Amino acid sequence: MEIEFTLNGRLTYAQIKDDLTLFDLLRQKGCYSVKCGCDTENCGLCTVLVDGRPMLSCSFLAARAHKKEIVTLEGVEKEAETFGLYLAREGAEQCGFCSPGMIMNVLAMEKELDSPTEEEVKEYLAGNLCRCSGYEGQMRAVMKYLNREEDPVWEEN
Repeated sequence: MEIEFTLNGRLTYAQIKDDLTLFDLLRQKGCYSVKCGCDTENCGLCTVLVDGRPMLSCSFLAARAHKKEIVTLEGVEKEAETFGLYLAREGAEQCGFCSPGMIMNVLAMEKELDSPTEEEVKEYLAGNLCRCSGYEGQMRAVMKYLNREEDPVWEEN
């Protein structure tokens, strides 16, 4: 079956098998930021945006992407870099394996929720697992990013 979709702003075509997941298709298309940590919809590492909404690409059939807009971390590099500075400033980047999925959810949350509380942020990000941290640094980074409390640019000494 042939599908047509927009991937990070570019019209894309793919010949796929019926059971191909979006995760596998995106990896074939060179989107290596998309990670798979569980294959069971439990870790959030494979999160991408489908028509602006966060979706787990490991359980999303590629056929459903037909005529949709798909955005991965490669398509939001500038926004991801800005949020990444907040993560780094809070010492929350750890190994970074979970970061792409979390960043995609944070960027979606930023557009979807107006001034979310810490509890709303925790609920929104509940599906993003990190095996390195205790989530406190990540939560500080998310709240500061959403509220733009400080300039994320590193100061030179």
